[in-house]
Amino acid sequence: MDAQYRPDQIEAQAQQYWEDNQSFKVTEEAGKEKFYCLSMFPYPSGRLHMGHVRNYSIGDVISRYQRMQGKNVLQPMGWDAFGLPAENAAIKNKVAPAKWTFENIDYMKGQLKRLGFGYDWDRELATCTPEYYRWEQWFFTKLYEKGLVYRKQSTVNWCPHDMTVLANEQVIEGCCWRCDTPVEQKNIPQWFIKITDYAEELLNDLDQLDGWPEQVKTMQRNWIGRSEGVELDFAIEGEAPLRVYTTRPDTLMGVSYVAVAAGHPLAQKAAAANHEVADFVDECQHTKVAEADMATMEKKGIFTGLYATHPISGEQVPVWIANFVLMGYGTGAVMAVPAHDQRDFEFAQKYGLPITQVIEYVDMRQEMADATEKGKEQLERIAKKYAFEPTEWKVWYDDKGVLVNSGQFTGLTSAEAFDAIAAWLKERNLGEKKVNYRLRDWGVSRQRYWGAPIPMVETEDGQLHPTPADQLPVVLPTDVEMDGVNSPIKADPEWAKTTFNGQPALRETDTFDTFMESSWYYARYCCPQNDQAMLDPDAANYWLPVDQYVGGIEHAILHLLYSRFFHKLLRDTGLVSSDEPFKQLLCQGMVLKDGAKMSKSKGNTVDPQEMIEQYGADTVRLFIMFAAPPEQSLEWNDSGVEGASRFIKRLWRQVAEHVEGGLPGALNVDAVDDNAKALRRKTHETIQKVSDDFGRRHTFNTAIAAVMELINEVSRFEGKSEADGAVKHEALEAAVLLLAPIIPHAAHALWQALGHDDTVLTAGWPSVDESALVKDSIELVVQVNGKVRAKLTVPANADKDAVEALAKDEPNVQKFTEGKTIRKVIVVPGKLVNIVAN
Repeated sequence: MDAQYRPDQIEAQAQQYWEDNQSFKVTEEAGKEKFYCLSMFPYPSGRLHMGHVRNYSIGDVISRYQRMQGKNVLQPMGWDAFGLPAENAAIKNKVAPAKWTFENIDYMKGQLKRLGFGYDWDRELATCTPEYYRWEQWFFTKLYEKGLVYRKQSTVNWCPHDMTVLANEQVIEGCCWRCDTPVEQKNIPQWFIKITDYAEELLNDLDQLDGWPEQVKTMQRNWIGRSEGVELDFAIEGEAPLRVYTTRPDTLMGVSYVAVAAGHPLAQKAAAANHEVADFVDECQHTKVAEADMATMEKKGIFTGLYATHPISGEQVPVWIANFVLMGYGTGAVMAVPAHDQRDFEFAQKYGLPITQVIEYVDMRQEMADATEKGKEQLERIAKKYAFEPTEWKVWYDDKGVLVNSGQFTGLTSAEAFDAIAAWLKERNLGEKKVNYRLRDWGVSRQRYWGAPIPMVETEDGQLHPTPADQLPVVLPTDVEMDGVNSPIKADPEWAKTTFNGQPALRETDTFDTFMESSWYYARYCCPQNDQAMLDPDAANYWLPVDQYVGGIEHAILHLLYSRFFHKLLRDTGLVSSDEPFKQLLCQGMVLKDGAKMSKSKGNTVDPQEMIEQYGADTVRLFIMFAAPPEQSLEWNDSGVEGASRFIKRLWRQVAEHVEGGLPGALNVDAVDDNAKALRRKTHETIQKVSDDFGRRHTFNTAIAAVMELINEVSRFEGKSEADGAVKHEALEAAVLLLAPIIPHAAHALWQALGHDDTVLTAGWPSVDESALVKDSIELVVQVNGKVRAKLTVPANADKDAVEALAKDEPNVQKFTEGKTIRKVIVVPGKLVNIVAN
């Protein structure tokens, strides 16, 4: 064995061995426990960053650990290869997106291999290949046939100069990022999948996900946004009733106006008759539609000239167009209660609309009742505290409110009024209770080029049809030039021309949202070479659900929600049998440097390639896993990397020195002395702790610290006998096995140096020898009146009386009890003796 640790040679040899022996290639094995470990696949941007390295190191450590448990472990890798960044890079570098993407894949794949990640590369996939998106297109057509897909007009960001749709992030201060032209809101046909049909199941099944962080489940619950409310109608003379939804029907008597979106039919009709209204509607069409923008922007509106009839009071309330109401959410109309909603309040203040209190605190009435006997000043103080002031916003009520100024409903609590008002409306066919969701149907249309073509055609009679299965995939052309404006398939009228049942037809030129590809890739890994079906149910049901999923918290909502939805669609199509795609979810923290997230703009990035070349992949992996628990942020520290390197060198040196004089014989536990027993006990205590840290808690940093302590004990061990050598050998073997998932290259070499013909991959995880944990003697603290006065070594099996006698015989104990009466002796087994004397 070379006494010098040479990571470049050691890692190259290990990786060549794994490749030659296809060490990570797996197939389904009936009767063998499987473990499917998956890290969220990367976008092929060109180079790995430290966030990638951390994500994939965590996944690889878990996979290798589970493999050492004797399980059939699948760990695949692929590429989330469609998307806007490739288009932008293609424009910048004057190269086709496909060429740029596949060059990046080749480079990044080499980086992943250099880090020693144990992937089954035979299962590699790239979402931009027709072999992959063919089945996505096929599945979409099946969903269309089942009535789960539809097309409707939807609002998008539109650049009138470039004649193209823009993503929200491409709108900078209301203008196109490319040409600075003011952006418009435009209604165009868009394709949707009915995720709302699964809203209740998506919400309820979160309770099954015991292995998910509560934070993620809460984020999904909030995004789905289930609410119970009332849907009701406001009559408008000469028009269809205006339908609104509210979760607070108890505030209905406080409605002083209703507001509609600029795209609402009432707004469009008013705009056609009034140029000022038309100008305002046009202004709204140049406003971003993201919800975050709605919350912070200035509230603006204009009166339509129309009045709606309040369904209970019969009063006429004005109908306004407001820029904070969106057609894409709910009915495109809201009832406004300015006294009890801050947004409505700000709008009413700006335009001089009435503000009427209809909810009062229950607490106010109780406090006033309690204060009646305390005099006038106390009553005035309470009245001032709760006084309604329509010129200054504050929260006027909570869930314990009571109605005021509400006609026949005055005096009811909010909860009572909810039911009473809902019943009153239902009796008169003016409204009814309804469960609503914040979640909206999934818009999957994108007007960009680098994506999977949506497999729909439109015949000359205006009818929409799914592309027949024998004509799939609808292939995206890859030999194109990007002009930075129009999608090549939209700019080329010949590409869209096709036939359907012998009739001339036009293909859809929109492409899929890239969330489509990432929502089912985990399932395709089960059978990526299958060219006859989207999934092989036998293979899919063997591997699925994923046992451990690893990825960033930034994907907690959309990616994970869409994946859960897609999995239920796959189930209902008969392709999988499970309800959920991912059993356990681990969201790793960010990698920071100088307290900030690594980014090129901040100039604080660390190139993984440079670190590997300088220290070796194992050092990088060890630092990544040791610096912080997986869920927490990791602060990059150059001295910490150097420390990781020193530890591996130290372990290497310990093994080299140990084997230099020849390997010891088999361990005879009956021949070891007390010193060797202490090292054996440390070895098996370490196995016990590391097994718990790996298997139950994923606290890899504390596991590494425990192995470091063991190596310290080995370095201090001075045994010379054959039995001592065997005990030291056992300790070093345990250390190598326990670290094998983290530093697999060094472990591969060290395991063979310790005399093994097999590979560390197949060696199995070390087991705890319970007998080695038994102590012959234990050390107790002896206190007199609560203060430590001595330490006492006693036989581990000593009874209470013997321990008490030995404690009293200690000279320093006698010093502090001399001349005193011992009133009580408290023996806490295995810990301490406390003598009470006075």
